Amino acid sequence: MSDKVLTRAEVPESSTWNLEHLFLSEEDWNKELELVLQSANEVTKFKGRLGESASILLECLNAQEDIMQRARKVGAYAYLRQTEDGTNPDNQARSAKSGDALTKLASEFTFIESEILELENGTIERYLEEESGLADFERSLKLLLERKPHSLSPETEKVLASLAEVHGAPYRTYLRGKLADMTFESVEVNGSSYPVSFASYETDYEMNADTELRRSSFASFSRGLHAYRNTFAEAYAAEVKRQVVMSRLRGYDSVTEMLLKPQQVTEKMYSAILDTIQSELAPHMRKYAELKKKLLGLDTLYYCDLKAPLDPDYSPSITYEEACRTVQESLSVLGKEYGEIVGAAFTQRWVDHATNIGKSTGAFCASIYGTHSYILMSWSDNMRGAFTLAHEVGHAGHLMLSERYQRMVNSRPSLYFIEAPSTMNELLLAEHLRSRSEDKRLRRWVIMQLLNTYYHNFVTHLLEGELQRRIYSRAMNDEAITAKVLSDLKGEVLSGFWGDTLEMTEDAKLTWMRQPHYYMGLYPYTYSAGLTLSTAMMQIIREEGQPAIDRWLDTLKAGGSQTPLELARMAGVDMSDPATIRSAVEYVGSLIDELCELFEEETAG
Repeated sequence: MSDKVLTRAEVPESSTWNLEHLFLSEEDWNKELELVLQSANEVTKFKGRLGESASILLECLNAQEDIMQRARKVGAYAYLRQTEDGTNPDNQARSAKSGDALTKLASEFTFIESEILELENGTIERYLEEESGLADFERSLKLLLERKPHSLSPETEKVLASLAEVHGAPYRTYLRGKLADMTFESVEVNGSSYPVSFASYETDYEMNADTELRRSSFASFSRGLHAYRNTFAEAYAAEVKRQVVMSRLRGYDSVTEMLLKPQQVTEKMYSAILDTIQSELAPHMRKYAELKKKLLGLDTLYYCDLKAPLDPDYSPSITYEEACRTVQESLSVLGKEYGEIVGAAFTQRWVDHATNIGKSTGAFCASIYGTHSYILMSWSDNMRGAFTLAHEVGHAGHLMLSERYQRMVNSRPSLYFIEAPSTMNELLLAEHLRSRSEDKRLRRWVIMQLLNTYYHNFVTHLLEGELQRRIYSRAMNDEAITAKVLSDLKGEVLSGFWGDTLEMTEDAKLTWMRQPHYYMGLYPYTYSAGLTLSTAMMQIIREEGQPAIDRWLDTLKAGGSQTPLELARMAGVDMSDPATIRSAVEYVGSLIDELCELFEEETAG
């Protein structure tokens, strides 16, 4: 293993994305940024006129959509540059410039919502009848009207929009500390030196079979986190306070109600995911943890052992190129149109899979309306990386299909649904791997890959969601959010789920510092919602075959034109039925039971 983490300039170009698909040069980007700002008057010229007629409203909405499409492309370029290397001062400056410009644009456009909400009751309904061109905007207009009780004066809305960059400061502070400033000590194991970074720990060491390396790297990783705990806590406390203040300012009963509103999700739906999975999955996962402890020969199981491989002697390495081929094969069941998107992603440098200093951790897919998606991840030659790749290209396939069949205003679905297409691809990859052979060891290995998917979504992200719920409850009571409070709460959440199967340590409690999702509203729990939906859909596909796949593709093409519950029903899944959640949990339990049986058979044999 290399004794250093590469700089961005040192990584091979072939492992990076090609952002020239967005802008050929910095000059082109700057020019478009200025043109977008100059084009604002194409929208602001309608200020004070939206009550004149349906045709005027349509002209205004069309002009806004056109400029926002261009603006988001400009913003995406700056964002992607920043995520590929947050230590680069040029990237930082470009990101700030873009943020300021887009905030200014958004502030100028706040009059649209304000004027629509000031129209007499029934006006929008009349406009929709008079002007057929408004049909594409009907859904967004009606959702806007639902927010009327929580809207503020036009002047206040404009001021708040102009402060968007300030409101985003807590998240940027977190990212700067995490990606640009934080460093970790290398560790010495068996005479070799191993460099530790956010990316190397989370993509390699955390899943390493060597217990000494896994635990030593976690200790180094935790020391790095510990040094920033108060700064990160202050940043997150500011974010939570901002949300609480906004919820009160807008007259919501709680910050949770405010954050769920744009997701088109009720608090009952939100609580059902958190409560059902935590209570009913915990016994299964504790059984899995006990199996891991036994097979690894550990006297004590720590948090850093939870992702250790159960069968290190059968953990085939896979290159990025091999993973691309395998993922593409597994997704061929989704048809030609979907397959072409996947093929282009892997051959036209849509994916940035390099590992370098300053690169954003984890993985994401950025979909830019009117162009193609971009995927960021850090590649390590293991099958977990292949599942991550399948997951992110699931976002790309979904959102690019949506953009082909929906206007921008209806292209993006609720967060409650957004993780279903990505987790579906992970399930399809597992199904493909399992179909290759009836070998029991392969079957066992595939089950472990599937359990990694369920662990990531039904445990890691779900417990993030539970931590959020407890933090918001405290914040609504005006209780302080400090590093100690966050660590204590995280410890309580972990202990409540894992029980005495896990030895809780102070290092494990620092897990709240690792994820950026806390700054994205009520996002973490939606991973569990999405996987619940895709688990149910996968079972339907096994039973029905092509008709179910066709419904699934139609659902992807529907984008955000329907509520998340309507999209699920369109595919054939009832997410309002608690039995759907319980069935998904029972499926995870069956995988763990089968895995235990397979290991027992090997031992007996």
